[in-house]
Amino acid sequence: MSENETLQNRRIAQNDTSPTNAADPRRWAALVVVLVASFMDAVDVTVVHIALPDIQAETGASTAQVQWITGGYALAFALGLITGGRLGDLFGRKKVFLLGVVGFTLTSLVCGVAGNPEVLLAGRVAQGAMAALMVPQVLSIIHVTFPERERGKVFGIYGSVMALGTLAGPLVGALLVEGDLFGLGWRPIFLVNLPLGAAGLIAGALLISESKAARAARLDLAGVVLATAGLLTLVLPLTQGRELGWPAWTYGSMAASVLLLTAFVAWERRLARRGGSPLVVLSLFSRRGFAGGQGVQLLFGLASGVFFLAWTLYLQLGLGFSPLKAGLSGMPLSAAMMAGAGLSMQVLVPRFGRGVLQAGGLLAAAGMVLFVALANHYGTDIAVWQTMMPLIPMGLGMGMIIAPLTDIILSDVPHEYAGSASGLTNTTLQLGQAIGVALSSVVFFDRLGPGDPTTQAHRMPHAFAGSLWYVAAAFTAAFVVLFALPRDGGRTGTATDPAAPEQQPQAEPVSVG
Repeated sequence: MSENETLQNRRIAQNDTSPTNAADPRRWAALVVVLVASFMDAVDVTVVHIALPDIQAETGASTAQVQWITGGYALAFALGLITGGRLGDLFGRKKVFLLGVVGFTLTSLVCGVAGNPEVLLAGRVAQGAMAALMVPQVLSIIHVTFPERERGKVFGIYGSVMALGTLAGPLVGALLVEGDLFGLGWRPIFLVNLPLGAAGLIAGALLISESKAARAARLDLAGVVLATAGLLTLVLPLTQGRELGWPAWTYGSMAASVLLLTAFVAWERRLARRGGSPLVVLSLFSRRGFAGGQGVQLLFGLASGVFFLAWTLYLQLGLGFSPLKAGLSGMPLSAAMMAGAGLSMQVLVPRFGRGVLQAGGLLAAAGMVLFVALANHYGTDIAVWQTMMPLIPMGLGMGMIIAPLTDIILSDVPHEYAGSASGLTNTTLQLGQAIGVALSSVVFFDRLGPGDPTTQAHRMPHAFAGSLWYVAAAFTAAFVVLFALPRDGGRTGTATDPAAPEQQPQAEPVSVG
């Protein structure tokens, strides 16, 4: 670490207007607001998949447009997370969060009233961009609002809500589409965000306390351009390559992303040496919890990307489940993740530290091995309860990782860079999921063989079981990477620079909202 980076980080604890010296009496009510926003985003990522056939039939969307209705949201979301997080640091986390809520609500309205696929596609891309403003503020607001002694409980709740939202999307989508509310067909999957967004805006304005970095710093525009271009040239071919048959431009784009991201790192280092305000503070990677946590996030995203794509196709095309039945069959995974998150944060991690997360990785891997055995043995005759059984150890293991991991990653991050760190953490997860989806073309679709997947139900169990070995390998690799985390699970971490001889006193909190 350079001398300027070290000096910069030593000043960090004094340069944030976060209300840390006295606990905000409204913090628990504010937590409900930001968690509802997180839930909206988690549901919106998956809810559209269920409605795609109805959307295509009504709007006349082409196959490419249908792919972009889902992929456009994910791409815009992934590209904007780092910048969105840093904007909260610079201009106020509450302000940027509320701006994201307003934008997300308005773009949901655009999607809900869209009369043609072009408008719907534009609305989905804009919706992803607004989510990229909103979502990074959730973790940063939690980080700067709650005292350290309460963060374990809060991140346990956060992990449970995210688990519920991820798997509730298909179920909510199936209920809304099949219910055909007011004869609107698929449109309520977007319009349901309007009352939630309006309520979140009012409650957020009243309950969330403002916080931001006190130092007047400019947004690192060069860093924004380089990071966005680098992620675009990497994520775009990963998300579209399989559908397009991996043309030459996808490989050229990924090669270009290496150059662009290398240039981004070089620029960020140069800016830090000059005493500027970089988009990503690279010296954060000198902290074991932060660096190791990003590696686990990447593997967690990769496992999720492979599993959820293959699992959805296996249930609906291989076993003939309806969308509603498929959504209900996933509820044990959601319930187990919620239980694992709460148990690990409240009981296990405070006593056993890092070993709890490692046990979670092995437990999730064991769930995948069990699913392999059941899918291979029963084939398409597998019972519903047998498809649910492996999801319990998998969900418990994932919950034991996801909630404490977020706490460990952010526990050592100075408040001034909470938004940037939150955005980077979310981006790492999104990147892992994109890699997982791309890897599915090899580990799932190649095993399925050529032809239309809808006509190959008899081969689905074989292809699904084969892909689960890779999911189990990712969880096992996470077990190994977790050795990089502090043994105590970050329970004694502080948000000061590790090179500093002593913790700097914090300035008195300044009310800015």
